[in-house]
Amino acid sequence: MTTAVAGFAALAASAALAGEAAPPQNVLQLSANGSVEVQQDMLSITLTAHKDGADATAVQTELKQALDSALAAARKDAQPGQLDVRTGNFNLHPRYTRDGNMNGWQGDAELVLEGRDFARVTQAAGRISTLTVGNIAFGLSPESRRKAEGEAQTQAIDAFKSKATELAKGFGFSGYTLREVSVNQGSPMPRMMAMRAPAAASASADAPVPVEPGKTSVVVNINGSVQLK
Repeated sequence: MTTAVAGFAALAASAALAGEAAPPQNVLQLSANGSVEVQQDMLSITLTAHKDGADATAVQTELKQALDSALAAARKDAQPGQLDVRTGNFNLHPRYTRDGNMNGWQGDAELVLEGRDFARVTQAAGRISTLTVGNIAFGLSPESRRKAEGEAQTQAIDAFKSKATELAKGFGFSGYTLREVSVNQGSPMPRMMAMRAPAAASASADAPVPVEPGKTSVVVNINGSVQLK
């Protein structure tokens, strides 16, 4: 029995000498965040067309004609950053009855208008007659997002440092040193407005699409650990 105990003690001492580090002491895990509320300055309007019929080629042709006409109209007002024009989804697929029998074809096409000039975007959307408004979304321009993230990050860092100092003193330590930290920037979710095609079609052909932007919050989270000293 004595030999076994001595052997175990020798193994434990050998493991310690091999460099097995003791768990760190007086390490504090904490988190903080900064938040900045920003006016949304980007508008995106998605215009759609839906066609169906017995022949796939005819349906595809109708969609292409509607999209080509809308593109030609929208490009007249296009200006980089203020109004950018791009195509969205374009799909064609079989149409089935409730019994599962194929009885034709149907397809959809999208045109997306987006930019910082709300008046230019909404007027361009209002002048397009071959597509209807399917969706409206507000967001932030890259410049506004970067500025807001910088301000939120500064807030988060100050909050982290203040919290670390306060907790260190609360636990009876004079201060701390930073061990590790991670910074996570939250992406603000765009605010969406769905519009039904009949409502859009009831407006006069040249009337701008009515929109009203709101505000969104940009949040930066900081998580990390400090060594109390």
